[in-house]
Amino acid sequence: MGIYAIADLHLSFSSEKPMAIYGGVWVDHAKKTEENWRRTVGEGDTVLIAGDISWALKQREAEPDLRWIAALPGKKVLIRGNHDLWWASVSRLNALDPSMYFLQNAHYEAEGIAICGSRGWICPGDSNFKEEDEKIYARERRRLEMSLASAQKAGLAQKIVMLHFPPTNDKKEQSVFTELIRDYGVSRVVYGHLHGTDVFGRSVRGYHCGAEYNLVSLDYLLCTPLRII
Repeated sequence: MGIYAIADLHLSFSSEKPMAIYGGVWVDHAKKTEENWRRTVGEGDTVLIAGDISWALKQREAEPDLRWIAALPGKKVLIRGNHDLWWASVSRLNALDPSMYFLQNAHYEAEGIAICGSRGWICPGDSNFKEEDEKIYARERRRLEMSLASAQKAGLAQKIVMLHFPPTNDKKEQSVFTELIRDYGVSRVVYGHLHGTDVFGRSVRGYHCGAEYNLVSLDYLLCTPLRII
């Protein structure tokens, strides 16, 4: 069994949002991702999809994108990104396909390892942080703690955290997310959201307070899921 991670699929099979306008790796990115995924991931593996899954606005519009994901090898664990406006009832989403688990306020167990997470948000001190962000930041902190606490209650010592937003501000300062990751003894963290070589370095990567942090946005990984376990 292997655990892989990737974020920012930005699928649009039923909407007019072609990513090719951004050039480079985004040209035919879904085709390249499928080819690399099938070459890399086996049916017994687990893939963490860290948000910004589909450009759709409603669940029925996202279903072609979700069917595309379901058809790929492996079990998929998904969290919400800031562009996933179609994300509604988690119970309804989790009834769609047995190969997909939509994670919110809970954990998912993969071979004795707890997969925890939340969307995260822009952190205080970031150049883009505004007063109205404070409420969402606090809510996402609660969501992550609920997820980690559920894994702790289940007796799962090894934990992986998946976030959509980077866990720090663009100055790489501590946040409520990095504090929870430290306090709960998380060993691995994956996140997405950052696009383009000029911003890839705007959050912590590598080892930090006992955990290894990995940026897994699709363009950073060149459309290939990263093996983390």
